[in-house]
Amino acid sequence: MPKWFVYMVKCRDGTLYTGITNDLIARIEKHNSGKGAKYTRSRRPVALVWSKTVRTESTARKQEAGLKRLDRTAKLKLIDHED
Repeated sequence: MPKWFVYMVKCRDGTLYTGITNDLIARIEKHNSGKGAKYTRSRRPVALVWSKTVRTESTARKQEAGLKRLDRTAKLKLIDHED
């Protein structure tokens, strides 16, 4: 069964970016090479600060949407809780 990841990276400017992928390592490398999301291109380097494995792309998209609705404080609490 394929694995998907919901993830958050912290950008050089301190902002957080949330995304999904089926290859987490390759996706972070893509962000850092400037070929990832438009948002992260000018904010490199990025560092992975949180990730969660899910079973389906649909679940990943739903969780990504939920995370994107959270404010920064809630996202930071989620990151700190996982440490």
